Amino acid sequence: MSRENVYNFSAGPSMMPESVLEKAKREISDYNGSGMSVMEMSHRSKLFDEIFQASKAKLKSALNVPDNYEVLFLQGGATLQFAAIPLNLMGQGGSADYAVTGNFSSLAAKEAQKYGRVNIACDSSDKGHSCIPEALRLSADSSYFYYCANNTIYGTEWQSVPDTAGKTIVCDMSSDILSKPVDVSKFGLIYAGAQKNMAPAGLTVVIIDKSLAGRQADICPSVMSYDTLIKKDSMLNTPPCWCIYMLGLMLDWLESIGGVDEMEKIKKQRAGLIYDVLDNSRLYLPHARRDSRSDMNITFRTGSDELDAAFVEGASRRGLLNLKGHRLTGGIRASLYNAMPMQGAQALAEYMKQFEVEHHV
Repeated sequence: MSRENVYNFSAGPSMMPESVLEKAKREISDYNGSGMSVMEMSHRSKLFDEIFQASKAKLKSALNVPDNYEVLFLQGGATLQFAAIPLNLMGQGGSADYAVTGNFSSLAAKEAQKYGRVNIACDSSDKGHSCIPEALRLSADSSYFYYCANNTIYGTEWQSVPDTAGKTIVCDMSSDILSKPVDVSKFGLIYAGAQKNMAPAGLTVVIIDKSLAGRQADICPSVMSYDTLIKKDSMLNTPPCWCIYMLGLMLDWLESIGGVDEMEKIKKQRAGLIYDVLDNSRLYLPHARRDSRSDMNITFRTGSDELDAAFVEGASRRGLLNLKGHRLTGGIRASLYNAMPMQGAQALAEYMKQFEVEHHV
């Protein structure tokens, strides 16, 4: 099966634009006439520093990051940030508010409990994480409020930034960053694993209000201290050089199609093709409530595990890959990240209609 006949609906690492892969392919062994691959360069070299600073500037431009924020390029994935955030922001023996709307926010809350008191501001687990709760129970003495913007496993997404009455907001945007405009000034800290919309797996981006640095607990390791990492410009140790280079290429591609403003229009249209099928189906059962639906991850099932498996198998034969739901939930999941072309969503929608005709009783 050739790449031209494949659409990859993986929840991450996700597909990347063909033009980005082709440029990386051309430069993989010789970047800009240097005779070296980016993977071979010293991270302290002038040549890599140009790549590093350019990628940072492009990301700041794409998201309109204010000057009082720093962008960090780190390793360890979102999972490392589950610990880094409370170690840096909770304060010695302090507390924080967490919204539990899916698996990863639940894991983040459990990790934070090791370092201080965690107040669960809302929890959608009693509804199978099928919706975003409408009300928050914020504590008076908490250092920050934490939420995950898009829940990849369950297919729900916060439709707006929650109102915390001025409390510092920390957000995991791993799976919807760069898919729509964001008012960064509303957040104290934003972080995201790169493997959905930004770059290959291995890079984690942190965007932090610099006034929050320097509050780390005494036990916070240096490699997790935002204050130290800001002062070292992400170069305390060797950063994920290749991924930073790839981020720059992805941001060039995003700019070429109109930036996050245009991507927001594209993502709504792309997701709408699938939701239109679900809303007019007598076979498929969407998981997410309508007012909480994700444009990035669409989750549904047929009501039969056997039929779900048949759907995924039939899709794979047609080049529609990685549609099996997460191991925690089963069912079917279509991830429509930034690089998914409209043709991919159209192909999936047509297959869904055909499958229903063939299997609906």
